[in-house]
Amino acid sequence: MARIFLIVLDSLGIGAMPDAAAYGDAGANTLRSIHASPHLHIPHLKKLGLYNIYGVNFGEPEVAPLARHARLAEASAGKDTTVGHWEIAGHVSKQAFPTYPQGFPPDIMEAFSRQTGRGYLCNRPYSGTDVIRDYGDEHIRTGDLVVYTSADSVFQVAAHEEKVPLAELYRCCEAARDILTGPHGVARVIARPFAGTSGAYARIAGRHDYSLAPPGETMLDILKNNGRDVIGIGKISDIFAGRGLTQSIPTKDNAEGILRTLDIMKSDFCGLCFTNLVDFDMLYGHRNDIDGYARALSYFDEHLPEMLGLMRPADQLMITADHGCDPGFLASTDHSREYVPLLMYDPNQSGVNLGTLDSFAVIAEGVLVKLENLWPKKLGQDFLSFRKNA
Repeated sequence: MARIFLIVLDSLGIGAMPDAAAYGDAGANTLRSIHASPHLHIPHLKKLGLYNIYGVNFGEPEVAPLARHARLAEASAGKDTTVGHWEIAGHVSKQAFPTYPQGFPPDIMEAFSRQTGRGYLCNRPYSGTDVIRDYGDEHIRTGDLVVYTSADSVFQVAAHEEKVPLAELYRCCEAARDILTGPHGVARVIARPFAGTSGAYARIAGRHDYSLAPPGETMLDILKNNGRDVIGIGKISDIFAGRGLTQSIPTKDNAEGILRTLDIMKSDFCGLCFTNLVDFDMLYGHRNDIDGYARALSYFDEHLPEMLGLMRPADQLMITADHGCDPGFLASTDHSREYVPLLMYDPNQSGVNLGTLDSFAVIAEGVLVKLENLWPKKLGQDFLSFRKNA
């Protein structure tokens, strides 16, 4: 009974891709930035082969790494959570989602106000923590919703829990999701509740993402349609608009995501457990917090021995990322266009360096081939022969 555990360390990029300059990300390297922190201690990721990956020219390589390891290039146009996860699941997005560096156009915002019955504030790219600091008081006074975006394809709505109850905030985001289709089909509408008083506003639990549904079949659909278990932990259900899962387990932070993954590793199932650990990106990458990012990765590393100890002979553990978000890249707090790591641990296989593979979609192919050759077509790299482009 094959079980695959796929863990996305959200935003753990390992170096700028050749086209990074087109995204404003030349020189970005998330792993290199946190490697400089005195708080980074990742001996188990090192043993798996993280520092053996092609292009990672810092850190000490392992003499005999335990995992097959590769550097993955993103074939999709973009550097967003949705684009990255969809490609991991086999769908390559050749056309970038729309972004709004000048804010959303008047017709969109007028429709949003009509549907929600509320006005809006900001409507431009902004840091999520700064926007509630700068607009929180006016929001409390007027009840207008704080709408903002970023370099990513997102429509974010922030509201104080006492001014706009969470259920209403969700309804407002659902209205935005209905409006934002066609040429304005942003990747995600995100509810961002906050609390506190003037000068001390802070985000709180209750974030909810409303993604577009993937336009094509993904590995999640294929697995579910073929009777396999597909368990999503963290925001996986949000990213895939609830599609292709047999079980969804939301989490509030990395610690809970790791705990829930360990719980599933102790259970019997046949198929895929797909986990997203979002704190790396949300709490540390976007806030240029190098030491916080390093501590979070070290915390994950502390739990790797327990994960490896729960692996059964037919199991596979895959550790990867969906994009970068370099906390040392002070020119921006946005995602960065980077290669991502792939570490594949099988209890009965030795480690080997696979070089650079040309799409995140090799992960989908690998999952579906391992689970009884379910993959109906080839996307990107031929995963079985491990052809390299570097």
